[in-house]
Amino acid sequence: MKLKIRYENMYQFVEVDADEMWVNLSLDYGDEALTREEKEALIQKDFDERFNKPEYNCWHKFDRHWGNLSKPYRRDDEDLDDSDGMDTVADYSDEEARDRLYDYDAVCQWIRETLGAKREWADMFIAIRIDGRTIRDYAKSVSCSENGISQKLRRIEKKLKEAYSKHKI
Repeated sequence: MKLKIRYENMYQFVEVDADEMWVNLSLDYGDEALTREEKEALIQKDFDERFNKPEYNCWHKFDRHWGNLSKPYRRDDEDLDDSDGMDTVADYSDEEARDRLYDYDAVCQWIRETLGAKREWADMFIAIRIDGRTIRDYAKSVSCSENGISQKLRRIEKKLKEAYSKHKI
């Protein structure tokens, strides 16, 4: 039996042993005796439903090489390339760093706009809560008491929570 198989956008014919195919596929249609042509048509129909779909072939075309890193091309006069192929993998660390910076800038801008004229409050909140400085270090740098900084932080957090809940979608 010739089985029609779709590979990418073309069909190819493969010769298979029909008896083995009949064993693997359940062609039980009751008491009806199927002719050889009917059985082959049913086998082709089942194969088309399972494997000859364009969606499967498109997925397979793009995803069949996952996990196999290709080594760079080597000319005959070059030494053997012993690299592991990792230099061919895309590196998105710069883009991720830019995205984090944009997010950080957007949050800082929102805090400054929300707190308005109290610029030192915004700088204090950003330094302590976002950048991770300790209250003690920040209090020493601006020569203020730690208690005063803690009280201001509570007021800032309350104001930011109110502003966020009003504009939250």
